[in-house]
Amino acid sequence: MFKLRILGFAIVALAMDGLLVTLVGCGGSGGSSTKPGPPTIAKAFGATTIPLNGSTTLTFNLSNPNTGSTLTGVGFTDSLPAGLVVSTPNGLTGSCGGGTITAATGSGSASLAGAALAASASCSFSINVTGIGAGTHNNTTSAVTSNEGGNGNTASASITVGASTGKIQHVVVIFQENRTPDNLFQDPVLYQQRNPPADIAQSGTNSLGKTIALQEVDLAANYNPAHGHHAFNLMCDLNSMTGQCQMDGADLIPVTCPPTTPTNCVFAYVNPSEVLPYFQMAEQYTFADHMFQTNQGPSMPAHQFIISGTSAPSCLTCAGSDLFASENPNTSGKPNSGCDAPAGSTVTLIDPTGNENSNNPIYPCFDHATLTDLLEANGNTWRYYTSSGYTGGSGQAIWIGPEAIQHICGSLTGPNGSCGGTDWTNNVILNQAQILTDITSNQLPDVSWVIPTGQASDHPGITDGTGPMWVASVVNAIGNSPYWADTAIFITWDDWGGLYDHVSPPQVLAGANCAQFGCGYVYGFRVPLIVVSPYAKAKYVSKQQYDFGSILRYIEETFNLGSGSLHYADAAAVNDLSDCFNYNQTPLPFQTIPAALKAEYFLNNKERPTDPDDD
Repeated sequence: MFKLRILGFAIVALAMDGLLVTLVGCGGSGGSSTKPGPPTIAKAFGATTIPLNGSTTLTFNLSNPNTGSTLTGVGFTDSLPAGLVVSTPNGLTGSCGGGTITAATGSGSASLAGAALAASASCSFSINVTGIGAGTHNNTTSAVTSNEGGNGNTASASITVGASTGKIQHVVVIFQENRTPDNLFQDPVLYQQRNPPADIAQSGTNSLGKTIALQEVDLAANYNPAHGHHAFNLMCDLNSMTGQCQMDGADLIPVTCPPTTPTNCVFAYVNPSEVLPYFQMAEQYTFADHMFQTNQGPSMPAHQFIISGTSAPSCLTCAGSDLFASENPNTSGKPNSGCDAPAGSTVTLIDPTGNENSNNPIYPCFDHATLTDLLEANGNTWRYYTSSGYTGGSGQAIWIGPEAIQHICGSLTGPNGSCGGTDWTNNVILNQAQILTDITSNQLPDVSWVIPTGQASDHPGITDGTGPMWVASVVNAIGNSPYWADTAIFITWDDWGGLYDHVSPPQVLAGANCAQFGCGYVYGFRVPLIVVSPYAKAKYVSKQQYDFGSILRYIEETFNLGSGSLHYADAAAVNDLSDCFNYNQTPLPFQTIPAALKAEYFLNNKERPTDPDDD
């Protein structure tokens, strides 16, 4: 007589006399059986970068790693990240073990269900996906599963949407001074004939609730409203409950108005006949009417943000700081900023609550990472074209971002103790007009920053009115050269200059509990932005929110530097300027921008460059 006990696949028979007999499996040859392993999955995009609204393939590969077992019920789901959808048509190719593949056009997912994979077999299928949102998107599937083997691995892949996919090889950032869209772009073509129209106002509201019509002034009108952080707070009139500026305090900004405009001179617009080159570029290409200065202050920190996305200090006691340099420096001599400023020079720091008095000022020399570091590490070239009037101990340096970066400035040399590092001497060009000859001699670097003289800066109270013609000379030089075919030009202004603008900036970030990038000092008021390129959308007004970090991120994505990899304003930027471009369009032919003064004027002008202001 036997007693039977079933243990898994083994039948154990216990005889009455104690003899133990084991019968394994069903007709097996002995030993113990092993549960099959799960299937595996891998995935890959056909291209790692695509333009906005461009498409590429997404391929899935599945395998059965078991040498003696078939796997059934194999399946997974891939939920696409925001910014990617299944293309129309979906481009499905391939099959997988008789399973059902679902990839509805326009949807955000693809899936496989009910597939069967024989021992050691594999399968693959592909669909097309379209990028509808700019940025770098990370895509991970669910775990692949089966009836016999249970859950296996997940598969991940990344794709960048909005990159120029090699069509842009040069980026030029032209950084003018101190204007707002309401002040500089009273162009009826932009605000009446475009669809959608540019958001340009002809009047504003003062602190008494009265409507003030904007007055026409000359571009070179001799007055200079305050535009430090305190002036920002006055014009903003922050609603602390909503975090939104009420934009009714411009009349409180300190200013000495000129005799020609004795009152309300911050409520002003520039005579359109004096800025026609700007109008023509904005009308022909893309004008962005929601471009904001990243910081809430004047030139020195703004010129830090345009090369690095931050004005954060760097020192042993403030590494990883949540502070920002927020004003132009105080100094007893020249240059008034940078790592070669006189001993005793200081710059104010602002904390996350917006308080400029909670920390002691520091010397205006930093060592945070900049976009130039990423470019060099990737083998790309760069130059910062600027005026000799600001540097080398002979002038003020608040417009020279690299001068305040220790690893660019390097060791001080010469009788005045000027920057002498290799990065400085190789890449900071103390003659802004050299960009014109670099273009004609085929020496344009991959990325250029172009800083004007005081005369050509558009800065109220400093400019002589030649700014629009200076900018046109640079754009015309590129447009009439072979560089036009692969260049993107961004023309923007470093701050609002204390001049009225009616659009409230994005939510002002401040407060003891603020944990985002820029708390206490981000974002500032609107500044104009014109995008000029053969791939810029023609006659277009972009309504998306941009800031200086958007320009940095566009450069990062264009040159494969890693989107947002500085982890400052580049990472925090809501958009990367992709909306301003269409890389699938027939490249726009260049049309010379008419201007009274040509490149020859700026190349041959021997007038000593004027310094920027110190406010």
